[in-house]
Amino acid sequence: MKRRLLEELEDTWLPYLTPKDDEFYQQWQLKYPKLVLRESGSVPEGLHTEVQAAFLTLHKHGVLFRDLVRVQGKDVLTPVSRILIGNPGCTYKYLNTRLFAVPWLVKGSNTRYSETEIAAACQTFLKLNNYLQVETIQAWEELVAKDKTNIDVVPVCIGPDFPRIGMGPFDGQDEVDIRNRSAYNVTLLNFMDPQKMPYLKEEPYFGMGKMAVSWHHDENLVERSAVAVYSYSFEGPEEDSEEDPQLEGRDPDIWHVGFKISWDIETPGLAIPLHQGDCYFMLDDLNATHQHCVLAGLPPRFSSTHRVAECSAGTLDYILQRCQLAMQNICDEADNGDVSLKSLEPAVLKQGEEIHNEVEFEWLRQFWFQGNRYKKCSDWWCQPMTQLEDLWRKMESATNAVLHEVRREGVPVEQRNEILTAILALLTARQNLRREWHARCQSRIARTLPADQKPECRPYWEKDDPSMPLPFDLTDIVSELRGLLLEAKA
Repeated sequence: MKRRLLEELEDTWLPYLTPKDDEFYQQWQLKYPKLVLRESGSVPEGLHTEVQAAFLTLHKHGVLFRDLVRVQGKDVLTPVSRILIGNPGCTYKYLNTRLFAVPWLVKGSNTRYSETEIAAACQTFLKLNNYLQVETIQAWEELVAKDKTNIDVVPVCIGPDFPRIGMGPFDGQDEVDIRNRSAYNVTLLNFMDPQKMPYLKEEPYFGMGKMAVSWHHDENLVERSAVAVYSYSFEGPEEDSEEDPQLEGRDPDIWHVGFKISWDIETPGLAIPLHQGDCYFMLDDLNATHQHCVLAGLPPRFSSTHRVAECSAGTLDYILQRCQLAMQNICDEADNGDVSLKSLEPAVLKQGEEIHNEVEFEWLRQFWFQGNRYKKCSDWWCQPMTQLEDLWRKMESATNAVLHEVRREGVPVEQRNEILTAILALLTARQNLRREWHARCQSRIARTLPADQKPECRPYWEKDDPSMPLPFDLTDIVSELRGLLLEAKA
């Protein structure tokens, strides 16, 4: 799709607007009404001070990391350093990478942080989260009121002098719905110093200049939920001035957020300058219908991007419940570690192997691929990961028990066939994914990372490890099962 669009453009740039252009605000109102900017002056000064100090604290302690992500089958190190902070047990997945939230302190949670300063910073981002949630609901009220009255009275860019009054109540259900879609459960913090990046991609469609983050939709969010972003760039007095009116296009010294309607070459894009402490909000389906990018300026910049992460399959509680489901089919272990199974129903065995793959590849390997980074902030994830690994080991024993059954003499051919058909694809996938994760951990780019960030291929064990019922490499087992299935069909 991207290639086709670039071919269609040939050597011409699409048009885009900045605040210097007369039609900028009109176009924003008309084509981007669900994008709202709150200028820095409309945010309480005390909150600015706390949030900006919290960013610097986390940076000082070295807990923002560049992610080794998977893009089109290749491992790529992100130019932006990140940390996820949020509700205890939450995760957020982007570009095939699951980030595990460093918890902010909520009622009933018990977290030990490595430093009191890190604990205080996490609390500050919870405070910012609560503030932005209220602001989001306010912005949504204004949007709903505007839709109902069908008049263009609501400014999309709100400065400090804008009177903050409610603009008509929601219907009961509307209010619940909007509150749910503004209930941010995580924030993804970003940091980049453009001066330290030897190479940044050029924006390809509009000629907007260097990009810190390419065009994208935010992934893994609750449908039609809002996103709120607090931006903090290090500005000297010269950066505080308005953009140079003589300059064509956007000022490359100032950070901007770019917006465009997805795959639309008629509507001009927007490049919105971001000054220290500005916030912007993407409401309703804007994230689905539009794409955005972050255009680099000169100074280093932090941002805190608050999201309603789609966590139906992304919390610790969820994966523990899945593991318990798999455990229901396992009888108590024998002294030698062997287990027996309560049911050999193909559907039950298939479910067990699906959960086995899920806990191994969506949780354990994702976590350890990121090295020991999480211990730098808190010990919150240590015990859960040990627990998940113990449960996974029992699942290895369960797979071994299934293999014993299909190899057993006297098993009716039809029953063996059904079991093989239920598990073969899942074991094949397990073998392929283990090979892929092992290769990723050994890749050249992985080896360049500092010791505490180096990917660890875990779980991993050697062929003759007496503590493991099955080998790490399942090639021979998969081949044997294929043979049994062909034999049965012959």
